[in-house]
Amino acid sequence: MAVGAPREIRQLRRASATAMLSLIASLQGARAEDQNTSTPQRPAIMFNRWQEDWSVLADPRVPRQPFDEFKYIPLSDVDPYTYLSFGADTRERFESNNAANFGTGSNAAQNYVISRNEFHADLRIANQIQAFVQFQADYAPWKTMLTPVDRDKLDLEQGFVALTEPVGGGTLKLRAGRQQFAFDLQRFVSVRDGPNVRQSYDAGWADYENGPWRFITFYSLPVQVRDVTIFDDYSSVTKQTFGMARTEYKFSESLFIAGYYANFTQANAQFANASGDERRDIFDVHLNGSANHFDFDFEVMNQTGRIGIEPIEAWAVGSIAGYTFSNLKWSPRLGIQLDAASGDRNTKQTFGTFNPLFPNGYYFQLGGYSTYVNLVHVKPSLTLQLEPSMKLLVAVAAQWRETTADAVYTIPDIAVRNTAGRPGIYTGSYGEVRLDWTIDRATSFAIEADYFVIGDALRNAGAHNSSYVGVEIKRGW
Repeated sequence: MAVGAPREIRQLRRASATAMLSLIASLQGARAEDQNTSTPQRPAIMFNRWQEDWSVLADPRVPRQPFDEFKYIPLSDVDPYTYLSFGADTRERFESNNAANFGTGSNAAQNYVISRNEFHADLRIANQIQAFVQFQADYAPWKTMLTPVDRDKLDLEQGFVALTEPVGGGTLKLRAGRQQFAFDLQRFVSVRDGPNVRQSYDAGWADYENGPWRFITFYSLPVQVRDVTIFDDYSSVTKQTFGMARTEYKFSESLFIAGYYANFTQANAQFANASGDERRDIFDVHLNGSANHFDFDFEVMNQTGRIGIEPIEAWAVGSIAGYTFSNLKWSPRLGIQLDAASGDRNTKQTFGTFNPLFPNGYYFQLGGYSTYVNLVHVKPSLTLQLEPSMKLLVAVAAQWRETTADAVYTIPDIAVRNTAGRPGIYTGSYGEVRLDWTIDRATSFAIEADYFVIGDALRNAGAHNSSYVGVEIKRGW
């Protein structure tokens, strides 16, 4: 017995291992079968509507909704990826603003509505060729002080042709035509989603993705909003140009780095301490990551070039970090935002005012009181996940000028008059409260309130404390 016992134990172990392997194989087979037979999900309504893939409606198991016959119109009996799709978006926002540019000059308090309406058609051929066209009709009822980004009666927002090809183990994508793009947190290159009229670009675009690497290059003419008649928006090489070569590398799903060189030109640029034709050479590095409930985002940009005959030397730094207490009710996230951008010191040796390019108004606050020009900004915040679909942000912030030789600026790069060269480095402080609610897959609601208490530099320029309230609802189809 003493000699035979180990053999029996070995046989028992072999039998157990065989049974376990059989069980694992059967579970894997069942899981694969479940995956093959599970009902595909409808695509989400995305920020970039051209990225949606409605070929899933070729599967009869997908539950139908009204007007799906327009979301997926098959154009081939054998290829479900050859189809035509239509869609639309609307965004209505009430704004009470007291007042733009802190009430200086002719800026007065206003209560109004901004209404953005978009509709598009998306043609796909064999999951390889795409032709996308999107129109916009934007209005601003009751707004008496209109800016170029408030109203555009009817115009082409996007219209491009794209080609996707497998190349060398990766994927090459080419796009040509009027299009929209944004990078990172949209600090400096955005689609300008806060105002009524988004930023579009007449551009040629190419990107190649292979494993963790992605390479992007484009040359564009930023679209200028005219709004005299319909379909009169334009771009011009003599007005503005913007081109870029960018490299991205993804270390993991939670760690990402990117860097790019860009060139920006603008005719007859106007800043507080300089004006003239502007050319900027831009270098940017961006790092984003998260681990163990901690998240961070860091970006730095340097700008050189000329405005008129003056050489440019300008910079900006942006950072956001936070920690989420996921084991507590509402998963509170404590965050801190630190930002800085150079101003001009008026030495006549170099021009130091940073150009924020195409900034996103959402980044600081919807009131538009802050922008990446001559700025030092500190903003702690608390975010609460009240429900899976509802998030509350509460924040306070303080900001200063980087130099008193330059002006105080508001979004996007508007100098507040009578502030350049005046004493008072402290700009002021503000509080922000924002609630975001995702009602369903196609509908969202948001409300934001900001209140800015000004410092002496603004008060001496005739400004006053300012408040903003925005109530917004968005619906996509």
